Amino acid sequence: MKKTAISLMLAALLPAMHAQAEQGDWVVRLRATNISPNESSDLGKYVNKNVANVMSNGAELKVDSNTIPELDISYYWTKNIATELILALGSKHDVSVSKEPGSVVPNQKLGSIDALPPTLTVQWHFNPDQTFDPYVGAGINATFMLDRSLTLNQSSVGALQGSKIKIDHSSFGPALQAGFDVNLKDGWLLNADVKYLWLDTDVKLRNPLAGNAWTKIDSLDVNPWVLSLGIGRRF
Repeated sequence: MKKTAISLMLAALLPAMHAQAEQGDWVVRLRATNISPNESSDLGKYVNKNVANVMSNGAELKVDSNTIPELDISYYWTKNIATELILALGSKHDVSVSKEPGSVVPNQKLGSIDALPPTLTVQWHFNPDQTFDPYVGAGINATFMLDRSLTLNQSSVGALQGSKIKIDHSSFGPALQAGFDVNLKDGWLLNADVKYLWLDTDVKLRNPLAGNAWTKIDSLDVNPWVLSLGIGRRF
């Protein structure tokens, strides 16, 4: 009788000890997120073709990395399947021209862009009942350019000096992610996460050689890696 009572008590305690994620759970995480562009640019080719022959074909646009605070919210449809919405603050990135030898346009900073990159993914959690819970996910990213005005300032570009440059206002593309939660006591957890976003946008120059018409000077693939570390709470 005593052994039976102990067995029943242990059976009642085990779900409480190991059930880390359940259907209907909400998880809120606060993370430090580094956005590191893996850009691909054909600036020189487009400028030489559409504006004037002032660059080497290897000239490119470069976008620097930035680290920002990020809030995300997850909802568990089942113990294994969750939806995550990432609500990052605007991320500011310097944009520069990088040239090959022989280009008339020197290396120069054109300005900065401020991008807002909300991302929605669906995740599969492999070990929701365990302390270590790895997951993979896929979804969609929508990047909105809040501040997207740049300027070509160098005097060596002649008539193009002072010309305004703009980046298209938005980009939509797929997103992949992988990461893990370390489930702690009382609903707290640690999190590490990596995402790859497909983000492409057109870059245009207000061209004084064409009546100040907006002329395409690049098809810029930013395609950033997004690396995050943080803490969360399950509700």
